[in-house]
Amino acid sequence: MKIYNNLTINKKHKNAVVAIGNFDGLHLGHQKVILQAKKKAKKNKLPLGLITFEPMPVMFFNSKIKNHRINSYLQKKEQLKKYKIDFLINIKFNKLFSLIKAEQFINEVIFKKTKTKFIFVSKNFKFGNKRLGNIKTLKKYEKVFGYKTIITTPFKIKKKIISSTLIRKKISTGKIKDANSLLGRKWSVFGVVSKGHQRGRKIGFPTCNINLKDYIIPKLGVYSVFIRNKKFKKKGIANIGYRPTFNGQNLLLEVNIFGIDRNLYNKELNIDFIKFIRAEKKFKGLSELKKQILIDIKQVKKNV
Repeated sequence: MKIYNNLTINKKHKNAVVAIGNFDGLHLGHQKVILQAKKKAKKNKLPLGLITFEPMPVMFFNSKIKNHRINSYLQKKEQLKKYKIDFLINIKFNKLFSLIKAEQFINEVIFKKTKTKFIFVSKNFKFGNKRLGNIKTLKKYEKVFGYKTIITTPFKIKKKIISSTLIRKKISTGKIKDANSLLGRKWSVFGVVSKGHQRGRKIGFPTCNINLKDYIIPKLGVYSVFIRNKKFKKKGIANIGYRPTFNGQNLLLEVNIFGIDRNLYNKELNIDFIKFIRAEKKFKGLSELKKQILIDIKQVKKNV
């Protein structure tokens, strides 16, 4: 998969089938779109590509939205590899790009830069300055610029449309199993281990601290997890919260990895969430906290 961080596209990737969207989470609905686009590309002997945007437009326009993403851009790139698409165009979404009118986007990006032949978009797709462009706009210019618009049908489970919005809601309310079933894989947070106050180590439960950055915030509390990197995959227990027992002020993801007691500072980890165990609570003291951690670990080992 060739990755383009600008619109200078190799000739072999022009005249392609292209799906456009944020693809946040790359859930079952997105996967269906990619497979449909892949089928169209194979039938017409054309390359297959995706166009996505960084940062996500909703986060660019609303600075108050800090924690929104289901997966990071790095995770998205990694997850896309399994679908064997030919190229990914990652458009930098900034002030200048936000001012491009819908017609300009069609002329300059779809026609001049990529010479797209088939465009796959959802029925709610909006684009261009002030989001004035939509499906009707794309249809209007099909003959002028020589492409065909294909509107994807929503993917449903039990009559509910699978969407990134629904999955964010599931994650934020602790319904991790539901979120995982809609994603078609385990929801995971990718991050680098940072040094904390080492309180966990002092009470016998060393943890890896990871900053959630702009990920959607799950329901605060304890989770059963898998922790993996290039060298290992281990079971573990995670806590997301403010550590009220210690009067903590900052939100933190802390992970205790079963069977590993060595320093993992600055190491990259993927934390796969399996099940919500209990909500965050404040304990009277360390002895009560330690007692509860032992109960939590026992329950996690049963479930993971």
